[in-house]
Amino acid sequence: MVIGYLDNKLPESGMKFMHAIVDETPNISVVTKIEVLRFNASDDVYKTLHDFVSESIVFEINDQVVDKTITICKGQRIKLPDAIIAATAIVGDLTLITRNTSDFKNITDLELLDPGKQ
Repeated sequence: MVIGYLDNKLPESGMKFMHAIVDETPNISVVTKIEVLRFNASDDVYKTLHDFVSESIVFEINDQVVDKTITICKGQRIKLPDAIIAATAIVGDLTLITRNTSDFKNITDLELLDPGKQ
């Protein structure tokens, strides 16, 4: 989601929606930070990604997130990074903004929002 936004690859309505969010301080999971910064990007692209992460509140993995991740994983088949991101959103009482809603749709207590459908 973050890379799609920073690459300007969302539909126009999604870009407008994300602009409003990014004008505030973004909240991201430590997993999202890893996913965003792990790529071998050009210096300019890496700077953009790094600046975005630096301006975000990064939610670390704590015992509450670990416990919620375990509960999510026991309830369904889901990739561990996705479960951690979902647990972070639930524990932090945040809405998870993603274009990949299908991987998260069966997680109870998770608020999902697809900016491509705004």
